Amino acid sequence: MKYRFHCEIDKLRDIAIVPMMIAMSLYFCIACGSGKKNFVELEFDNETSYTMKSTDVVMFVSDSGITRFRMEAEEWYIFDEASDPYYYFPEKVHGEQLDTLLHVEAAFDADTAYYYYNRKLWKFINNVKAVNLAGEQFETSLLYWDDAEGRIYSDQFIRITKGDFINTGIGFESNQTLTQYRIFNSQAQIPLANNAPADTTIIENMPPDSE
Repeated sequence: MKYRFHCEIDKLRDIAIVPMMIAMSLYFCIACGSGKKNFVELEFDNETSYTMKSTDVVMFVSDSGITRFRMEAEEWYIFDEASDPYYYFPEKVHGEQLDTLLHVEAAFDADTAYYYYNRKLWKFINNVKAVNLAGEQFETSLLYWDDAEGRIYSDQFIRITKGDFINTGIGFESNQTLTQYRIFNSQAQIPLANNAPADTTIIENMPPDSE
């Protein structure tokens, strides 16, 4: 008897549900027939919304058909609808500047990087390290490589290590291969004259507006 009681309750529940389902069906039919549609509006900010994302990237940047730069990155975002279109590399990146024979002229590492491709400008941020062919290492928190103007520069603290010698300053400017550079507001004097490679030129203690 107990089992039968539960069965009867289930039947009553099913009978009660039928009118409810019919009412809901009529509601949806009327709503669809009315021609009204509901949309969810999504905002798209050209400056902050990326149009493509890639992971584990190895990319090459060319100029006039000549490969100029090789980049390895964990993540790559493209913002090509921004007013100043750019690539964004939020994770650690490794880049290599190449000559016309694809030989590495200088290497770069940083926590984050941007590339503004209309201006041909790289921006490396945080724990930036660059090494030239002579083995000199440049360390700073911010580094720009302007391929359009053919120069590399920074206005932040710079530490340059060459063998057993270290030189520091606030800001520096260099050619693209980091072989001819000048340090602004030099904070350390070291005997570089007898230790600099023959193809490296260093000018110290020069204010940023000096020629």
